[in-house]
Amino acid sequence: MKAKVNGKTPKEETLETSKIDAIKNIIFGENISSYNKEFETIKNDIANKKEELLDLISETRKELETAIDTLGSDINIRITELDDKLEEKVGTLNDTLVNKKSLSDLFIKLGNKLND
Repeated sequence: MKAKVNGKTPKEETLETSKIDAIKNIIFGENISSYNKEFETIKNDIANKKEELLDLISETRKELETAIDTLGSDINIRITELDDKLEEKVGTLNDTLVNKKSLSDLFIKLGNKLND
């Protein structure tokens, strides 16, 4: 005895499915295959566009990573240049500025010599 699915044997299911397909064919006829072709074309177009978008995203990501790396390098170079200039200016200022303590000592010595 064959098992029944939904109260029908597998043979009855197949027969019913083929009847439904026949009715669809009668109602829609040529249109159904035309629709199927259009749907396949649309599905292929969507798949192609998806692939193009993924490629574009990948390319853009690479360009952005390159730009970020270049910008990071440029910033590091500029920071190093600024640091070097700052150290140079500080060194120049230290050489040209007179310490207040040294200046006061000099004035005291000068004052003592004037008193002598």
